[in-house]
Amino acid sequence: MNIAGYFVKNTIISWMFTLILLIGGAISFMGLGQLEDPPFTIKDAVVVTMYQGATSTEVEEEVTYPIEKAIQALPYVDYITSLSTPGMSQITVTMKNIYGPDQLPQIWDELRRKVGDMKSQLPPGVSTPLVNDDFGDVYGIMYMVSGENYAYKNLQDYVDYVKREIELVPGVGKVTLAGEQSEQVFIEISLQKLATFNLDPALITSLLNSQNMVTSAGNIQIAGDQLTIRPTGAFRSVEQLGELIIPGTGGDKLIYLKDVATISRGYQEIPTNLVSYNQNQAINIGVSFTSGVNVVEVGKLIETKLNEIDYARPAGMTIESMYNQPQEVDKSVSSFVWNLVLAVAIVIVVLLIFMGLKSGILIGLILFLTCLGTFILMKQAEIELQRISLGALIIALGMLVDNAIVVVEGILMGRKKGLSTLEAAKEIVGQTMWPLLAATIIAITAFAPIGLSPDSTGEFAGSLFWVLLFSLFLSWVTAITITPFFAQLFFGKEGDAQTEGDDNDPYKGAFFNAYKTLLDFCLRFKWPTLIIVVSLFVVSVYGFGSVKQSFFPPSSTPIFLVDVWMPEGTDIRETNESVGKIEQMAIATDAVEFVSSSVGKGFQRFMLTYAPEKSYGSYAQMAVRTTNPETAAAAMSSLRKQVEMEFPQAQFKFKNLEIGPSTDAKIEARISGSDPDVLRSIAAEVTHIFNQTPGTVNVRHDWRDRVKYIEPNFNETQARRLGINKSDVDQTLEFAFAGTNIGLYREGTTLLPIVGRLPQAERIDIDSLESLRIWSPSLETFIPIQQVINDFSVKFEDPIIQRRDKKRTLTIFADADFEHDILPAELFSVLKPQIDALDMPSGYELQWGGEYESSGDAQAALFASLPMGYLIMFLITVFLFNSVKKPLVIWCCVPLAMIGITSGLLFLGKPFGFMALLGMLSLSGMLLKNGIVLLDQINTEIEAGKEIYQAVFDSAVSRVRPVCMAAVTTILGVAPLISDVFFESMAAVVMFGLGVATVLTLIIVPVLYVIFFKVSYRDYKQF
Repeated sequence: MNIAGYFVKNTIISWMFTLILLIGGAISFMGLGQLEDPPFTIKDAVVVTMYQGATSTEVEEEVTYPIEKAIQALPYVDYITSLSTPGMSQITVTMKNIYGPDQLPQIWDELRRKVGDMKSQLPPGVSTPLVNDDFGDVYGIMYMVSGENYAYKNLQDYVDYVKREIELVPGVGKVTLAGEQSEQVFIEISLQKLATFNLDPALITSLLNSQNMVTSAGNIQIAGDQLTIRPTGAFRSVEQLGELIIPGTGGDKLIYLKDVATISRGYQEIPTNLVSYNQNQAINIGVSFTSGVNVVEVGKLIETKLNEIDYARPAGMTIESMYNQPQEVDKSVSSFVWNLVLAVAIVIVVLLIFMGLKSGILIGLILFLTCLGTFILMKQAEIELQRISLGALIIALGMLVDNAIVVVEGILMGRKKGLSTLEAAKEIVGQTMWPLLAATIIAITAFAPIGLSPDSTGEFAGSLFWVLLFSLFLSWVTAITITPFFAQLFFGKEGDAQTEGDDNDPYKGAFFNAYKTLLDFCLRFKWPTLIIVVSLFVVSVYGFGSVKQSFFPPSSTPIFLVDVWMPEGTDIRETNESVGKIEQMAIATDAVEFVSSSVGKGFQRFMLTYAPEKSYGSYAQMAVRTTNPETAAAAMSSLRKQVEMEFPQAQFKFKNLEIGPSTDAKIEARISGSDPDVLRSIAAEVTHIFNQTPGTVNVRHDWRDRVKYIEPNFNETQARRLGINKSDVDQTLEFAFAGTNIGLYREGTTLLPIVGRLPQAERIDIDSLESLRIWSPSLETFIPIQQVINDFSVKFEDPIIQRRDKKRTLTIFADADFEHDILPAELFSVLKPQIDALDMPSGYELQWGGEYESSGDAQAALFASLPMGYLIMFLITVFLFNSVKKPLVIWCCVPLAMIGITSGLLFLGKPFGFMALLGMLSLSGMLLKNGIVLLDQINTEIEAGKEIYQAVFDSAVSRVRPVCMAAVTTILGVAPLISDVFFESMAAVVMFGLGVATVLTLIIVPVLYVIFFKVSYRDYKQF
């Protein structure tokens, strides 16, 4: 039985299918997760290894290199980058794009085992390497807890309480803190008093460790009971440390620790990370979500929890959102849903105008049910409502009505011929079911390179393919099933009454007559027509070179970031002081709502597309939120002028939040080689070219400036006579300057390091360095350190050594100035020839990174699957028509979309980026679909016995309305996206490309057909 007839006759089945779509779709929509951006896997892990006291070169050669070598043996690794700084190695391992979230946990386990096996091969003094595979965790809510005049301890106590409460909220995955300060116990030991009592400092360290160590004292059996022996003596309070008895040199004199030292409790003197909010010291609470949840609902639950526990918040202490993904998602999804509703309304209005009231309502109903059915499939596939999936729905809207338009158009034409609705439905569905399926599959396959692209950009945009797959396939199902059923309900069972003469012609009226005249003219002058169209195509290809190029646009969230790089070697406390002044300038800037900063490293990852900066004492990052996106650019410009004038010694980078995978800079030149001096020399040439090119800002390189260090020249001969070794000198100097860990104090669940250092009055500075005294075990007394140190010299060293794939690599960064009307790709095209022309020494090579590399990788991954996709599309058309020549007629029309694409992008001034590329690929599917419908009608007419030329002409006329309607609904359906920063270029490509190509398809397909098959022209008025 014909499937249309089955659904028309079996009304219960049709109503049940309709209700499943209606009710199931509504329920699924309410249950879909909501995100701002689609999830994609961060395929990076960071291996951190400490090597206290080592120079950056020693860290590189003794720690970084062997670990890199071991990691490189893993077959999953794409590339490795490393950062070697004094005392610390940070290795970032990036896995190949083909591995997704299912394989990565196993890969991280293998990475841990591989790195763990390296521990025995590392030098003494190297800590156990730590593998952090949580590097990609996203903390969608960033709370800042601050309070004017509140001590850090008060903030910490409240934050700990809030953290425990938030962790209990359903849907919360992880809660982490940033800006925490390490609490310590300080024992400030006076060297003068130690010398007075003639005490060895090592004795104090030994006593502290042994006294507070947890050890077993055994047990004893008494009267059948087993009793544990637990001696007293462990420290129960910080003050009790002062009661530690130190035996005197005479053996009979007892000295208390408090006699030679001052004991206090405080925080690490040189912090690793400082966070502030509106110039107040703050602690950052980062909240991540479990997968698949509706972050908007979870965000509401967290807000409810915070309101419930607000009674515990001390007066004057505030908890503010630096970034709130649930609120951003709510705005984003609401905006997209309104765009979706607007697009549906536009499509329905167009249908009502061009197809009449009943037909418009009917197709609008089918469109609505198809969208609801898509939500059911999205729910089953665990695809959330986010920027890409909602955009895909809007893109699909126009195409969703294509199949229904063809079926309804066929039913209407059949009824005009006197057929009943059932007969007309059976005829049109029987005739077009398989061609429509083939056309639908081709339209879906056009998006396949997106879904099959293995890189992170493809993963980011992958839901576009799956949503279009679900919706378009479902549109074919609804077109051949419930569309005929509702057509009978709307139009009635019987066809229109027949009359004699021309009144029977369904293709009359101004629209059809105008098209007939144009088509007849083009077929008469087929070769001039073809030459004109080909000429337009050539001009458009040439003109495409004038189209702006981009990768992904900046986010519309009104937050911009400011990277602050003080001169390398700047103490973090000095950096924090400078950032405080910059914050004050930012707060005073117009339209600024808040300013937050993180000194020492970047913020926690609060967006998938945000990459946190690693740890540097001279680095800070500020987040500035303005009232709206329009005021952000002005605020950035104003603040930049102020800070560059006030802090000429610092480097600044102002940047918007990114949409899509981002890079450290838009333009990156990587120089690889062995000699740091040569690398810096080449970098100086590249930097000069960058700085001399207008529109270039944020020029810097990642090795930074060389820094000074003090080198005490150790006199080994004299030291041995005094019983002193190099380690003793190192410990003495560390004790005098920074303080030394000399024990551990236990307090409940907290373990506090005990740091020994000199009192403030005796704290060593550079002027009194040579007057420092050191303990001599041979003489059992303190001696001047000059007796074992010949002199102190000042030298320079590389504080940072960067490597990529085991090669020393220096990267020069640059960005396009946001105040200039120039895109990174345009600036890159100016810079690249100049840099490529540089004469590289033997053994040194240049590679381009940044947006150029990311865009190239994304396009390479996309085009890797493109040939197979197009081959499948071509084979479908060959099998459908059992011919090669007929499909070629259709395929020759696909490139003509370039005429509309180029003109549209130039007219609207939109850049051609990755999303525009996806739009261009999708156009091929849309155009092939239109061509298939037209060519199938030609075949049907010829099989019915018509002469070939008349069949071509009549088929074009009969398909002009459904093809135009499909194009108009698609164009107007994506129109709301033209104002969306992410989809604007794709919308421009689809609107102009489809508009121009549809007109050309309706003309060029018939022209090419008569040329390919050598059909002679006839005046259409003769038949």
